[in-house]
Amino acid sequence: MSENLFAGDPQPQDSGDEVKRDFKGLLGSGRRFLSDLLEIRSNTDAAATKESIIADIPFKGHTSWILICSIFIASIGLNANSTAVVIGAMLISPLMGPILGMGLSLAINDIDTLRRSLKNFAVMVVLSVVTAFLFFYLFPLRDESSELLARTKPDIRDVLIAFFGGLALVIARAKKGTIASVIFGVAIATALMPPLCTVGFGLAIGKPEYAWGAMYLFIINTMFIGLATFLVVKFLRFPMVRYANSQRRRLIARVASVAGIAVMIPAGITFYQVFQESLFKKQAQEFLRETIEVYQFSTSGRYVDNLTKLEFRDGETPLIELVCMGDELIPENVINTWRTQKNEYSRLQDAEFRILQGGRDDSEEKFNYVSELYEKNKAELLNKDEQIRLLEETVADLTKNASKRIPFGNIGQELKANYQNVNQMGFSYQLQTDFKKTDTIPVFELKWDKNVRKKQRETELKKINDWLKIRLGDTTVVVKEVEP
Repeated sequence: MSENLFAGDPQPQDSGDEVKRDFKGLLGSGRRFLSDLLEIRSNTDAAATKESIIADIPFKGHTSWILICSIFIASIGLNANSTAVVIGAMLISPLMGPILGMGLSLAINDIDTLRRSLKNFAVMVVLSVVTAFLFFYLFPLRDESSELLARTKPDIRDVLIAFFGGLALVIARAKKGTIASVIFGVAIATALMPPLCTVGFGLAIGKPEYAWGAMYLFIINTMFIGLATFLVVKFLRFPMVRYANSQRRRLIARVASVAGIAVMIPAGITFYQVFQESLFKKQAQEFLRETIEVYQFSTSGRYVDNLTKLEFRDGETPLIELVCMGDELIPENVINTWRTQKNEYSRLQDAEFRILQGGRDDSEEKFNYVSELYEKNKAELLNKDEQIRLLEETVADLTKNASKRIPFGNIGQELKANYQNVNQMGFSYQLQTDFKKTDTIPVFELKWDKNVRKKQRETELKKINDWLKIRLGDTTVVVKEVEP
């Protein structure tokens, strides 16, 4: 019996070794599976890829005319706010060639290809901007459509789209038997053409801030597509260009390395900046959800969320600006509480917090309100003439009402200090018409002490009437006497 027991002792050790072998086999199978799934070097044709990228670099003849036509199509699509037309223009545009050429040449130390790529890249940018400028300058309809304005300020998503779009494009170009659908998809996703069209639009209408914002977006796309190309070519180990002169080879290697670093540093800085901006806006939106969006107005006030302004200004104080409409003002103690809550967010502590409401900063509020009114009603308007008429009438009404706003409390104090016989004052607006036009007249009603004689009342009533017209700058002011 004891022999059987000792004979069975090695069994647990054998079982443990078997588990280890199974586990190692599982890991090996997993590694082989991932290797087969993600490995791309074996199916890469480096020579054909290099040849096809270099062939797409030049801009001359047919390629130039294709670029001009695609710029016109994209400009029309942006002007008409048509996403479908813009996508069609991006499908035929040959903008990727010089950018891929720059990334490839830096990765393989090909200084001649880098020189050609830079020259053709400059030609591409100038030709595109000039074409877009001429279109928007000569075309009579130059609306600031949402498709155009969307290209004036990049964010973190544009950086990520450009980088991963560039990765997908180079990987597709490197595959034996290029995947055309990927190339078309990247052309749409990275959206190189619309920013160049927007640069021309900004210059044509005299708004350089639009042009700079769009050019900044284009530069970001260019840098990260080029960076993605550089990294993929390095990863796939494309053969380096060899030079017979060893001194020249070393010089070119240094130049290529410096140029590659020069691209990566601003790309990294740009990524950091737009990432910081996205974090600022994320915290600002959380702050708004916890404050103004849950605030309950008791009467006629309301928060206009689509006029909220969140500005992250590099090197300057960030801004959070809210707009509230209506006669009800948010109490100062509530605003101070919100400012304290704002400081609880690490990225909002230095931000300026501003609320436009009621009678404060009336001009800003008024024109923001006109903008909101336009956006709300434009889908219901029949044509552009109707839009213009509505806006003109709205601005005129708001301007007229703002100019006739009466500082009732101050007027009452001044009146009582100068005319002690008045013991009550009332005020209202009165509609008046001569059946040709209707106007709003400010009317004051005065109630006198009982012991004031009629002649004295008439004299002082005239003085008060003249004083109010001068004091308010309104010759239509009417002062009436109410029987005591």
